[in-house]
Order: sequence, then C-alpha cells, then structure tokens
Amino acid sequence: MSSDIELGRGKRGRPAYTFDDIAVVPSRRTRNPEDVSTTWAIDAYAFDVPVVGAPMDSVVSPRTAIMLGRLGGLGVLDLEGLWTRYEDPEPLLAEIASLPERSATARMQSLYAEPVKPELITARLAEIRDAGVTVAGALSPQRTKEFYEPVVAAGVDLFVIRGTTVSAEHVSSAAEPLNLKEFIYELDVPVVVGGVGTYTAALHLMRTGAAGVLVGFGGGAASTTRATLGVSTPMATAVADVAGARRDYLDESGGRYVHVIADGGVGTSGDIVKALAMGADAVMLGVALARATDAPGNGFHWGPEAHHPKLPRGHRVRVDQVGTLEEVLYGPALVADGTANLIGALRKSMATTGYSDLKEFQRVDVVVNPVH
Repeated sequence: MSSDIELGRGKRGRPAYTFDDIAVVPSRRTRNPEDVSTTWAIDAYAFDVPVVGAPMDSVVSPRTAIMLGRLGGLGVLDLEGLWTRYEDPEPLLAEIASLPERSATARMQSLYAEPVKPELITARLAEIRDAGVTVAGALSPQRTKEFYEPVVAAGVDLFVIRGTTVSAEHVSSAAEPLNLKEFIYELDVPVVVGGVGTYTAALHLMRTGAAGVLVGFGGGAASTTRATLGVSTPMATAVADVAGARRDYLDESGGRYVHVIADGGVGTSGDIVKALAMGADAVMLGVALARATDAPGNGFHWGPEAHHPKLPRGHRVRVDQVGTLEEVLYGPALVADGTANLIGALRKSMATTGYSDLKEFQRVDVVVNPVH
C-alpha cells in the first residue's frame, strides 16, 4: 500500500523523516563501551572511526587532514579550495573569519575567483602523503576531467567527486559531461561520489563502480540549498533509502558492497548515531569538526556553495568552538550538547543498545517521533 500523501488534486508526496524525527531503541542486551568496535574500512583502507572530514576549507586543511588521519579518521581536502589557489592561504582564512556578515559573500567570491593551480594540488596531496596517513581529495563533477590527472599523479588513495547532487546520467547541451562509469573504470583509485538522496539515484551511481556514495544535499549548517533551489531530502529517510539500494545492488552485482556515507545534517553525536542506525557505514562531518579550536575556519564554517560566482547557496556561519580536534572526537567533553567526544557518545549508544560493531548496529530498532 502506498504511503504517499495527497498534497492536492495534481500532486502526491511521500512522508520523509529527519534525524530529529527518530530515535534508537535499546534491546534486551547491553555492553560495556570499551567492548564496542567503531572501526570502518573502505576498499583497502581501514580507519579506527567512521568519520570523514568534509572537503571544506573551514574543516580540512593539509594539517587537519593529517591530524584527523592520526586520530583514526579520514580528512578529504577540497582540491578547488584556497589551498590549491594560493601558496599561503592562512592569511585569507583569517580574513574570511574577520569579515562583516554583509560583505562576507562578495569577498569570498573574489578570493575563490583565483584559478586552481595543478602544481598546488600535487604539493598539498604530497604533504598529506608524506605524513603517512590515507590521502583523499575532492573535486566537483564539473572540474573532475580538468584536474584529475595531477590528483592521480600525486598518489591519492581515495578520490571523492562531490557536488550538491550528482547523477549517473547528467545531460548537457554545452559540453560533453563526465561519464562516471567510464571514468571510474579507467581510474585505478577507489572513487566516492555524491550527493544523492533517493534509492534510484543511488542505485545508478553504484552501478558506475563507485566504492562509496555520499548521501545528502542541502542539509548542512552552512547550506541554503533548500531555500535557494527548493532541493532537500530529510536525512533519516535518505540514508535508509540509499542503504536499501546498497542491499539490492549487493544482490544484483553478486556481492559487490558499496559504502554509504551520510553527508549533511550530521551536526552532533546523536546525529552520527542515527545516521549509522539508518544504514550508513560512515559519516562525513562539516560543522561538527569546524567547531574544533584547531580547525582552519577559525570559529567559522562555510562550504563551496557559499562562494559560487553566480548563485551562492550557503553562508559563512559562526560556530561555537568546543575543544581541540582530539577533544571533539574523543573528549573529554566540557559541554553536554553532543558537540564533543563524538566517538565516546557513539560507543556509549552502541553499548546501551547492545551492539558490538557498526555493521551490527545498522540493525538497531528505531522509533519515529516527529518533532514538527
């Protein structure tokens, strides 16, 4: 039976839920938090925690990518950000943090108009590689063909193609679009691609050969995509739908597992717990990591959409700094709002509900309690 709601005589819509609308439910068994495993692996790369730093200049720099790697996670560098446009972007990051709100967007558009330099792509990724951590960089779909060669030459371990929304069948009358299936097939590097928000779109991306799919668009703290484009999807439903596509593709492909990474609307430890409960293998964090005192945003957070030259779809937003990156991930927390000791909270939730690892935790019971 269809669960669609009649919006009017000519349109129906399906109910969808945010992370705030759901909660996980304890089972008959509990565990000690120290007996819980939070490890995650994609392709040949294993991590202590299912945390991916979002490719945003306020979140990941070469230095913080290295720090995050040493803390057991993965940092993804924005290869179209300030670090690949300027030799020394530190003063510019400080300037962005000091801008008055009314002039922030225009000044950021000006700063990001500087061309991306392939030699800086190579240098930044080499810096991360020399530190001995997993190397990951992100390009937008529009510029992947232009810049992928220096990315691969630099020895990137994981290649991320990230946009507001990415499809396997982009149509363009202006230029030959990127053929994802051919590109991924010819590239000897695992590719993570997104974002998507529906079962069908995710299934088509999985069929391109992607190692992972990013779920979400327009849900982040710094994004105005919903207000600007009217595009969004509540994340609890989106993650569950894409996890369903993963299950069906696993059968269709004869056993090929594609990782689901929740990317958007994951701002607290409770959101992380719920994303994993709905079927995500890992979470891509933006504002949650931008709250670190050693994050490059200096107490502010913004994404690539905020400086689009013609149609900005995001703001530079102030964030409360709650501790160092290590404290944000592992504590001790000095606040009680789910913004610090994210992994400690995840362990506690898994232990409270009786699950010993992340894959098991995807089976946890969930209740719906809409807040709207």
